[in-house]
Amino acid sequence: MTTDDRITKEQALRALVTGAAGFIGSTLVERLLEQDAQIGVIGIDSMTTYYDPAIKRSNIASALSHPRFTFIEDDLNRLDLGGLLDGIDVIFHQAGQPGVRSSWGIDFNAYIASNIQATQSLLEAARDSRTLSRFVYASSSSIYGNAEVFPTKETANPQPQSPYGVTKLSAEHLCSLYADNFEVPTVSLRYFTVFGPRQRPDMAFQRFLNAAKSGDSIPLNGDGTQIRDFTYVDDIVRANMLAAFLPDIPPGAVMNLSGGSSTSMLDVLDMMREVVGLPLPVNTLSPVAGDVNRTGGSSEVARHILGWEPMVDLHTGLERQWEHVKKSTTR
Repeated sequence: MTTDDRITKEQALRALVTGAAGFIGSTLVERLLEQDAQIGVIGIDSMTTYYDPAIKRSNIASALSHPRFTFIEDDLNRLDLGGLLDGIDVIFHQAGQPGVRSSWGIDFNAYIASNIQATQSLLEAARDSRTLSRFVYASSSSIYGNAEVFPTKETANPQPQSPYGVTKLSAEHLCSLYADNFEVPTVSLRYFTVFGPRQRPDMAFQRFLNAAKSGDSIPLNGDGTQIRDFTYVDDIVRANMLAAFLPDIPPGAVMNLSGGSSTSMLDVLDMMREVVGLPLPVNTLSPVAGDVNRTGGSSEVARHILGWEPMVDLHTGLERQWEHVKKSTTR
């Protein structure tokens, strides 16, 4: 295996990836299929219209012809998950309803169904599995809200500032409960602002770079002083694979995955101007309800348990994402 040689060529494993056509899920699928080990991958995605499904189909297109990949377009809340998990060794639960902006109001129902109910249903099926060795859940730094201390550790008091963050925390608590009560081998990874090729079109970097490509002004919510800890997608995928395949990780483990950049949006725009080679005028918009002022995580637990550290810095990651945006035919 290219990820620290943790899987040998002799091993034959079956992995389930939910949210397989999304930004992180599709990147994870490709990495799994690239491994030397014979990993069979089942990908599930409901192809919701939160953003253009054509983008998701483009994300997963190259994997569809792979002999070790099976794709299922369906909703986790409708599937026979018990039958689906038969013979599955590892679950990567990436699926969920994303976004802070849309989680207010009546749309909250979709967040309950996709982030909480679907996770509970998957955990129930995992509880009865005889083959499952690891259940990796994609949690979020949004569970911290406006944290009191930086870098924020996993022991910090969670205080999400958006309904989206509430649902991610609820699903994470479910993972811990099923680990404690039924020994489901869960690991929850708290992602800090993931960026890179295939980033969702509603996320800041993708909106900025799409605007740069089309010659439009940059749509910036807030005054730009808000600080984020940005983490490159390949580093997130590598952590998922370590969390899935390393032995002796205690059930219910929770850990931050933070890139360590802690950079203001104004500084990001300066870096982006350097990468793009254009002035990039800014159109300042109202702040988004539920957005926090700052994020910044400590990754000491992931370093200790997984031996993981971020390898791609913000500038390099922006260069790679810009190259992908320039070549892409979707937005």
